[in-house]
Parts: sequence; structure tokens; C-alpha cells
Amino acid sequence: MSGYAVLLRGVNVGGNKKVAMAELREMLTGLGYTQVRTLLQSGNAVLAADEPAAVVAERVEEALAERYGTEIRVLALTRADLEAAADGHPLRDVADNGSRMLVLWLFGEPPPGAPSPAELDPDRIVVRGGLIYQWCPDGISNSPDVAAFVRKAWKVPTTGRNWNTLEKLIGAIPD
Repeated sequence: MSGYAVLLRGVNVGGNKKVAMAELREMLTGLGYTQVRTLLQSGNAVLAADEPAAVVAERVEEALAERYGTEIRVLALTRADLEAAADGHPLRDVADNGSRMLVLWLFGEPPPGAPSPAELDPDRIVVRGGLIYQWCPDGISNSPDVAAFVRKAWKVPTTGRNWNTLEKLIGAIPD
């Protein structure tokens, strides 16, 4: 068995793609996953599975599409994946508030030669591999919208979590 954090993209934000966490737990349990828990109301779950991460993500995406009639992208990440994202955060030493530090995961590769979202705010946005880190000292709503930039310039969706949520997910993943 492997433990995973399952991140749903864009649910329960601004009234879009409403997914009740009780329904999500029920659906994940119905797929045969164990130790299922949800965290917060923004599309975070943890579970144990006998499948690789890519299979978990694919099965959950298919079940969500069947249940809600819309595409909801999903990432399944191990504790090691999340710890690597946390350990690699290049801005964590300057940030003083976990709710204002973001990690965004990409659902694809940027096109060659594409502009970098770091150009929006080079001191507060860093791109490393399939992750984008952002520090928002004035609050998220007063910072560049990196996800929108990436969707438009790269045609790649993202899902992000703040530092506090990242730490909760790391601690909640089943062993």
C-alpha cells in the first residue's frame, strides 16, 4: 500500500465545480481506496492504494467526471513528492506567513521558449521543474495570478496549495 494526497483542481472555489467532501470520501472509498480522509473544503484528500499515482489520478478523474458531468483534473502525490516540493521552496526563508506561500503543480509541460511567470515578479516567483513557487506578502489577491498566466501563455492548467495546506497534507498521508 502507498499513501497519497489527492489534489482536485479548481473545486469549491468561487462557487465553481462544487464537490462536497463527504461525497468525495464516499466516492474514493467506493473506488476501493482505504484510510480515506478529506482536508479542508478545497479538494484535498488522502488515501492508501495498491496502485501507482498515475492510475489513482486517472481513476479519480474518471469517477468525478461520471458523478459531476464535468472534467476535474486530479494529481495523486506521495509524501515524498510533497516533501520534495516543500524542501525545494526557494522562498520559504523570506516568507513569514504560510497562507501567503504557494506551490503550484503543472498538469503538463510548458512549450519551448514560452515566457516565464517569474517575469511577473522575479523576486517572488520561481519556476523549478514541474513546480512554481510564489510568495505573496501582500496577500494572494494582491499578487500576480500565476495560474492564469500559465493557462494563457503555456496552455497548461495548474493546481496550487498554500504552505499551511501542504504541511497538513504531508502530515495526513497514510503510511
